[in-house]
Amino acid sequence: MKTIPRIDAEALLNGEAGPLEAVRAAALDVGFMVLDNTPFAAERMQQLIETYRAFFHLPDEQKAAVDMAETGSNRGWGGMRSERVDPESNPDLKEVFDCGFEWAEAADAGAPERYYAANLWPEAPEGFREEVEGYYREALGFCRRLLGAISEAIGEDRSYFQQKFVHPMALLRANFYPARPAWAGEKDFGIAPHTDYGCLTLLATDGAPGLEVLRRDGEWEPVAAAPGAFVVNFGEMLEMWSGGQVKATLHRVRGGTEERISIPLFFNPEWDADVAPQGAGVPIRAGEHLSKRYDETYLHMGQHAGRAAAG
Repeated sequence: MKTIPRIDAEALLNGEAGPLEAVRAAALDVGFMVLDNTPFAAERMQQLIETYRAFFHLPDEQKAAVDMAETGSNRGWGGMRSERVDPESNPDLKEVFDCGFEWAEAADAGAPERYYAANLWPEAPEGFREEVEGYYREALGFCRRLLGAISEAIGEDRSYFQQKFVHPMALLRANFYPARPAWAGEKDFGIAPHTDYGCLTLLATDGAPGLEVLRRDGEWEPVAAAPGAFVVNFGEMLEMWSGGQVKATLHRVRGGTEERISIPLFFNPEWDADVAPQGAGVPIRAGEHLSKRYDETYLHMGQHAGRAAAG
């Protein structure tokens, strides 16, 4: 496995040959890349990070006002150990805050409520909603352009995927990893080894180390990006959709001596997009794939699904 490439985002979006070839290698072999020279200034991203940090440092009793465990969706705050991405490991040592795409006509289009659920917004810190919603809009636009470049890099037209992302099931998350506790054992992770469930993940971080990617030779490679740069990786859905060409790669966060914040945008298509590979014959709906994986990961969503099935 080649090392994780670092790519100039402006040159890539302008269609320059070298960056496109680097993206092709990242998509078809490594499964990860780092984008530098992005449209997002370091100061702008640092402000977003500190906004999330101020929220996570609030008392749990205050954050509980937007606790997603009280809902059947992934909107709002998730407390420590509220997720388990790997059934062989302990629940993850992290807190999260999730928001997603709101689509007023979703029900009229037949989309189940969970795919486009209403977002939950905390009262504090001041300006939280405006800061997060502003970044969400900007990041969606960037991901649409990036997906076009990735399409070209793997030999398709730039518009190949675009019609499936008009109302994307795009989930913006902030992860808060506290310093790894002294008692943590071999089955305790900030987030255990996993592959992402959807198509494309755009990850901003505060620059603190912690993320590790499993190389094809079995070694874990650290990867980091300062505010303003992004780590990008490909998910299970895009691997499936591309007939196995694009690689979804295992990664993890063990946790370090300091707290860490990361902000992934999981960029996923319309709820009813058929993400089966060409010629498969049997459709695979994007929403159904995500629902299955969410129910396995979010402990409260699995419980809601179980009660619904029993009722």
